[in-house]
Parts: sequence; C-alpha cells; structure tokens
Amino acid sequence: MSTIQPARITKVLPDSIAAEIGFTAGDAIVSINGTNPRDLIDYQFLCADEVLELEVLDTSGKTHHVEIEKDYDDDLGLEFETALFDNLIQCTNKCPFCFIDQQPPGKRESLYYRDDDYRLSFLYGSYLTLTNLPQREWQRIEAMRLSPLFVSVHATEPDVRIRLLKNPRAGEILEQIKWFQERRLQIHAQVVVCPGINDGKHLEQTIRDLASFYTGDIPAVTSVAVVPVGLTRFRPEGDELIPVNPAKAKEVISQVRSLQQEFRQKIGSTVVWLADEWFLIGGEDLPSEAEYEDYPQIDNGVGSIRLFLKQFDNAAQQLLPKKVSPKTLTWVVGNAVEKAFQPILQRLNSVSGLTVNMQALSSDYWGQNISVTGLLTGHDLLSKLQNSDLGDGILLPSVMLKHGELIFLDDITVEEVASKLKTQIFPVAGVEELIQTCIK
Repeated sequence: MSTIQPARITKVLPDSIAAEIGFTAGDAIVSINGTNPRDLIDYQFLCADEVLELEVLDTSGKTHHVEIEKDYDDDLGLEFETALFDNLIQCTNKCPFCFIDQQPPGKRESLYYRDDDYRLSFLYGSYLTLTNLPQREWQRIEAMRLSPLFVSVHATEPDVRIRLLKNPRAGEILEQIKWFQERRLQIHAQVVVCPGINDGKHLEQTIRDLASFYTGDIPAVTSVAVVPVGLTRFRPEGDELIPVNPAKAKEVISQVRSLQQEFRQKIGSTVVWLADEWFLIGGEDLPSEAEYEDYPQIDNGVGSIRLFLKQFDNAAQQLLPKKVSPKTLTWVVGNAVEKAFQPILQRLNSVSGLTVNMQALSSDYWGQNISVTGLLTGHDLLSKLQNSDLGDGILLPSVMLKHGELIFLDDITVEEVASKLKTQIFPVAGVEELIQTCIK
C-alpha cells in the first residue's frame, strides 16, 4: 500500500486566499474535508468545494484546523514540493531505449526515477506505458475522468511490443485503448522508432491500428507522434539498438507522409505526426505550419521548431528595435537546429549594433554527433567553448537546465560554467526573453 505524506507547501502566492489566512512555506496539508489527498489531482478536486475544512501541520509540527469559505473553484494559491503525496508508480519495463538507463551513474537522484505514473501523465503530459497500473488505478482514471493521458505505444503487435518493453503485459495495448474508447476517454500516443525492431511494416501496422481509434466525436486516440530513438554512449551493451541515420530518417518521413495524406483524405485529420528530429537528421525541410493543425504533440518535439520560428517572427516585429548599443552575444544551440534557426540569427543581426554568433554544438557528453538543444550539458559547453571569443555573454536556452534550477543535465551548475568560461550566462526561456536579453 502507498503511504500518503502531508502535502508540503513550497510557495504561497501573494494576495491569495492562503496568504490572507496566513499559510507559509513549510506548512503541510494533512487532510481536506476529512480526506488525505494522494496527489495534486485529489487536492484540486477537493478544493473545488465552497466550504473547506483543512487539517494543517505547521513548520513546528503543531496541528491546526482551518475552515475556509470561498467561491466554487476558487484557487487557494498554494504550490507544493511535489505533485504526488504518496508513492510514485514505478516502471517495471526494461525498454532498451529508456533514457534512464542511458545515463552515467552518480548524478542527482531524480535523474534515475523510473516512473510510469498516470497522474504525471495527466498533470504534465509525461508518457506512460499502461503496463504497471493496478486495477484500483484504472478505476480511479474512469471515476475522475482523467483524460487525456499520454501513452508510449511503440508497437501494437503484441510480440513486437513485448520485445521492446520486456514485459509480458505489454501485449495488451489494443485492449487497453479499447477500454479508453468505451469510456469516451482519450490518449495521445507516441511511437519511438527503433530501426530493425518496430520500423517498416511494423510501424505501418502500429500507425494504422492507432488511427482506427480516431473515430466519433471523442476519438480515443487523438494524436500519434513518431519519434526517432535517442541513444547515448552510456547505454547498456548488447541492447540490440542501432541509431537512426539519414537514410532511415528519409525512409520514415516518406512512409509516414504517405499515411498522413491518406488519413487527411479519409478521416479529415493528419492523426500522426513526425517529430522535428526526423527532418533534422534526414536533412529535409520542416513541414509547413498548416500541417501541424493545433500542435497536439508540441511537447514531444512535433512542430516545436516551426512554432518557435513563428513566435519569434511575431515578437520580433513588435520588440526588435532598429538599433541598440554595441553588444556581442553567443547563442548556444544544439547542432540539430543550426540550419532551421538561421532566419532568427539573420533577423537579430539586422539590428544595428547587435552581433549574435551562433555556436551549434554536438554533445560529446552523450556521445552524439547530432544533438538537440535540450540535451547539451555543462561539460559540452566547457569542452567546446573554452577558448572561444564569447563576446558579452552566452544566450543559454533554458531547455538545457533542470526545471526551475540553474543546473545542467550533468549536474554542473550555470555558475560553474560561467566562472570557467569567464563570461556571463543569460538563461532565456522562449522568444521574448531571447529578444529582450539581446536588446537590453
């Protein structure tokens, strides 16, 4: 059985109900209307009521009972140290391509969490396999209408999926999707393509099976992302995996585009989308903006470059001046996006006084010849930029950093890198911060 811990508060939003009552960071909520919340889902559901009776543990360990009257659905204004107040649902699969197993030992503990938790999927869009859910959790998904969930399918043929996940329960995926369909619940699916295992005819079968659930007013499978397997030099030996090369990327692009065209004609939606990496690896142009519809898989790297280019163009028209005080900056990105981001680089350098030099890096740390920006580490910056003229500082995309902290994936801090490179580092999240940092 899981052990429910009090929900530890990390932040009280100013001018909120909680601030008015006197909550402080470090307090913890034990129960709401007599129920111990298991997670953020329970907390949000329970707090929707107009009258709340809270049992609260303060920082000294003293228990308080607090009654709150508020409007229905009004937020209390609290943030917590974790979304889960009980145990994480652990992953018991042994997927050879799992990124957790492709990291070196000795890094921060959170990098090795093997979660397969539907709650993180519902709250944050992380992917789960559905192989590790006890019956009571299926019942909770149905009772609380937790939809959509994000599901790693990889293959719909039972033998192929069992081979990939190394779990005998993996073969039940089509029955599980039918379960969602019968309850009018939805999933977003992903397929990580491992050449020689689930590509070719297996990939076509998987996509067609998933697209068959795109029916009715609430399709059970509302989108499918096809993603290339990512491999690092730390991966286990004998994992039977081979990297995606340009020829394989072109093959998959052609195969999926043919299916996309068919689905648009027959179903009225693209249904399945290719991650940007396929086009970067294959050296092909990105699809047009219209092809991404409403960007249903944006967090899976599907259309993120096209959307970033569009957002930059819109922001640049409003924010970029014609002239700034002389300034030279170094923009660090993964070499996978070097070509795609040239229009942004040219637009920034059209501003009089502003010079932005792009450093498009591969990751020696992970052993990759082609790297996306989010996987660059402090080690990569130190090894590649040590003797470079970095101008007035580095523009650092915040996707390289641990969420909410100035730490790279390899546990090196931004401060350490700045000190060793003898320069300033400016973390930037999104196009507006990128532009504002360039012109301030």
